[in-house]
Amino acid sequence: MAESRRVHGLAGLQRAFDEVRFGATRTLNLRESLPTGAEAARRLDAWLRQHQVQESAELLVITGRGNNSETGIAVVREAAIRVFHELQRKGVVEGFAEHTPGSFVVTVAPISAMVEGTKRRPEPDASPAPAATPTLAALGAETRQALRVLAERSLDALGVRERGPFVESEMLRLFGVLAPSVGSAAERESQLRMAIERAMAELD
Repeated sequence: MAESRRVHGLAGLQRAFDEVRFGATRTLNLRESLPTGAEAARRLDAWLRQHQVQESAELLVITGRGNNSETGIAVVREAAIRVFHELQRKGVVEGFAEHTPGSFVVTVAPISAMVEGTKRRPEPDASPAPAATPTLAALGAETRQALRVLAERSLDALGVRERGPFVESEMLRLFGVLAPSVGSAAERESQLRMAIERAMAELD
């Protein structure tokens, strides 16, 4: 009984330290809602992309150890690790490490890493860029102009001298890269502009 109280006390102390270190806004507790692996992956992917736009520091992802799983397999934990690796390859996650047997500390990468990573490591099976008319045309003039400036800077960084013919396609590519990082529809355009501005600052 004494040993049980001691372990419980240590776990409570760990939670207290985590609350101070990460706070509620930088903690995602996937264990509480008991999602499927696919649900956990979707939530985690969107959450990490959002925190990249917000330039968050270290993040805490609680997956649990899978002790209560019917199969005995830590489904949520394994799904999270797959998401970490995928987003690390895409330039969204800079690094991750096991924090406790049921949680991970994740560091998001700067937005420029996602832009550059997609540019230099194209995926053959990636979804095609959105068509110009239904996507860029739906954006406000201010957002389109900001996206154009970012595209021009991106082409300059690649050493493209005659960038004119490529600006539109680069705008579409960048829009496709940044769009998954924005939040709800009501705030999507303002968040997209914020992501564009941060990407430009990092390219300077």
